[in-house]
Amino acid sequence: MKRRFAWAIVVLLAAGPAFAFDHAHKAWDDLLHRHVKVLPGGNASRVDYAGIARQTGALKAVLADYAKVTRLEFDAWTPAQQQAFLIDDYNALTIEKILTRYPDIRSIRDFGLVFGNPWKDRFFTLLGESASLDVIEDMLRKPGAYDEPRLHFALVCASIGCPMLRNEAITADKLEAQLNDGMARFLSDRTRNRYDPKSRKLEVSKIFDWYGKDFEQGHKGFTSVKATLAKFADSLADAPGDRAVVRAQQADVSFLDYDWSLNDANR
Repeated sequence: MKRRFAWAIVVLLAAGPAFAFDHAHKAWDDLLHRHVKVLPGGNASRVDYAGIARQTGALKAVLADYAKVTRLEFDAWTPAQQQAFLIDDYNALTIEKILTRYPDIRSIRDFGLVFGNPWKDRFFTLLGESASLDVIEDMLRKPGAYDEPRLHFALVCASIGCPMLRNEAITADKLEAQLNDGMARFLSDRTRNRYDPKSRKLEVSKIFDWYGKDFEQGHKGFTSVKATLAKFADSLADAPGDRAVVRAQQADVSFLDYDWSLNDANR
């Protein structure tokens, strides 16, 4: 019995370091604070890729820590910790992907949409397996997993058309506030989402076209794209009458062209 007890202690001590993941994401947070520039108005940002390239060792260290996380460890975390990890890993990996061609790249789609597709390319390890950015997105969107449509305003595809990359890490203790804030900021950006009084139409990001079904499931109170946009009527329109039209879901929805230009602070 004593031997079994002693052996159990040894196993626990040996396993200890595997559960030492930093849920404050401090190393990643430091990089974001230093190299993400929030634009005037606070609804968009640009990334100093050249600056991160000079700190490529720091980025690689962040990604190495993310790659060390095992499935067993991940499964023991809270849903908020899991989501924060997946979102931060996705965003950090996207930057790493851009840096493999920077500065000779104008858009993430320069990698190709068939061969070299940046979202389908399995260029990293996730929970012990080869994975792609699409794998992370699918994990976050899997029905019954997190049921969180606001994630689309936290995942960033290195493009001007994307929601802003925050200049701080996504963390479990701030997740709810950060997701709310990210969505509100994105829908307040009239270059990407707005109501046109002349056409009486909502002109919004293609995100609501590509992922429209995620806003129809009733999660977080979102039952349709129109119902989702109605919650942000004050952000999308100025005049009280126009806001009333949006709030009553009487405006047709059209989708703006997506700007795939690199969100580079140096251009």
